[in-house]
Amino acid sequence: MQQIYILDDTIVGISTTVGRGAISIVRLSGPQSIELVSKIFKGKDLTKAKTHTIHYGYIYNYETKETIDEVLVSIFKKPKTYTKEDLVEINCHGGQLVTQMVVEQLVMLGARIAQAGEFTRRAFLNGRIDLAKAEAVMDIIDAENKNALKMANQGITGELSAKIKEERQKLLNVIMQIAVNIDYPEYDDVVELTKKEIYPILDEVLNDIDALLQTSKDAVKIKNGINTALVGKPNVGKSSLLNALLQDNRAIVTEIPGTTRDVIEAKLNLGGFALNLIDTAGIRETEDVIEKIGVIKSKEKIEEADLILMIFDGSREIEAEDLEILNSVRDKKHICIVNKSDLEQKIDLSKIPNAIIISTKDSNSIKVLSDEISKQIFEQDINLNTNIYISNARQISKLVAAKDSLNKAIEDIRSEQFIDFIELSIKEAWISLGEILGEVKDTELLDELFSRFCLGK
Repeated sequence: MQQIYILDDTIVGISTTVGRGAISIVRLSGPQSIELVSKIFKGKDLTKAKTHTIHYGYIYNYETKETIDEVLVSIFKKPKTYTKEDLVEINCHGGQLVTQMVVEQLVMLGARIAQAGEFTRRAFLNGRIDLAKAEAVMDIIDAENKNALKMANQGITGELSAKIKEERQKLLNVIMQIAVNIDYPEYDDVVELTKKEIYPILDEVLNDIDALLQTSKDAVKIKNGINTALVGKPNVGKSSLLNALLQDNRAIVTEIPGTTRDVIEAKLNLGGFALNLIDTAGIRETEDVIEKIGVIKSKEKIEEADLILMIFDGSREIEAEDLEILNSVRDKKHICIVNKSDLEQKIDLSKIPNAIIISTKDSNSIKVLSDEISKQIFEQDINLNTNIYISNARQISKLVAAKDSLNKAIEDIRSEQFIDFIELSIKEAWISLGEILGEVKDTELLDELFSRFCLGK
């Protein structure tokens, strides 16, 4: 059911994690924010306080006058606030009960409990931020590694927004000139915008969009992690390696081949990036129905993986099954690992090019492997030298739509279609780019997007 949002009321929400902690922040936004808090605040008269100031005092029960908590109250007056409305933040002690009691007092006095993401939604609707920046706020909250955080902060600074606005302006200039030529063809001083003049501009915008889409591949890896599958025959040490990389007993390890019968997944931060480690079932011919399902899943994960850690048992001679698995991953990014270096070595290393020899019991060899993973994937495959990343699926889809429209416009130019048809495709591209920033406001889209935020954000 669609929520109805009113911008002239005052909302209240808890902006910190609900539970026991050192502090808890109750936030209000709206025209009555300062007035409502002043009614239950003992200390300085908040209605006379200057903007961007902090005040010490006590919050009390409006009816009984009993003290609820000792607090610090921050006052922010419009328009220089997060929401561009009057905004108040009450720093309470971090008990769940005391925080809830403060909220209840404010609701009793007339504030409304904020919907999920409503503070950021108000910032967007009041023109404080565009939709791309709003999504960057959510990316900061969700960031699980330092490079994902860096990427999200670049979104907050508005570099993506500025780039999209630049591309839209190029298209708008073309649209306006076409409109002038169509409406006033008799004006001699109006430069005739020929198809040859339109094409280079569209081609330039198209190349810029392609560049953004190319970096989006890196951005998705940075944000969501690199899918890394641990692959090999049963009992070569895949689960042991998973545990060693995580420095935790995440997977069950036994001497019995086929112990891992299903895919086990875990996340590892390595060198500022996230690895989605996938411990697959050992690949072999088997009559066990359950193990067969695990083998099928393992082969599916190989196809989906960005990186394969191909593991061999150094204490055994290499077998046909080993080579068959190796052959199946040759066309993908992979690292060959010979495990169990602490045992007598029987494997023929000449059949495994550039193998890294490790023991999952030796932390030094695990570090060598970790460094190699960083070198192979992060330094070679991910570009960190750009200031603009797009990792959001919605934004990427709008870029693709804009690209398709521009390709259609260029195709129409080449086939000498009427300028009116060309203009329609250019307008579609301009609209798609605008949707990245929220220039075209779809209420259902906004409901879905901001519902993913926490209540106090």
